[in-house]
Amino acid sequence: MSTTLAAAATAAIPSIPRDDDGPVFRAPWEAHAFAMALTLHERGVFTWPEWAAALADEIKRAQAAGDPDTGETYYLHWLATLEGLVARKGVVSAETLHRYRDAWDHAADRTPHGKPIELRPEDFG
Repeated sequence: MSTTLAAAATAAIPSIPRDDDGPVFRAPWEAHAFAMALTLHERGVFTWPEWAAALADEIKRAQAAGDPDTGETYYLHWLATLEGLVARKGVVSAETLHRYRDAWDHAADRTPHGKPIELRPEDFG
């Protein structure tokens, strides 16, 4: 992940969890979601103001539904925002997102704890 891109993102979106060295993540998937958003922004899929507004809307929806907003769910909102924007922008269909989410769930169910999750063709069954 480019430190220049990460710095630009943290400057544009003040809510990103960070320390003096930049963004911080509690789990690898959070860093992956962050990196995907950086890459899509760099490719012109959305602007940072557009992203920030969509993320703020997602967090407001979650809070209205009872999210306690303790910071532990921040990257869940980040991921939901990412999925929503790429679907709305036509980068991928909502159907494809659901198909891959279901396949990932299937793969995770069969994967022993501590082992990497790998998608297989049968996960899409």
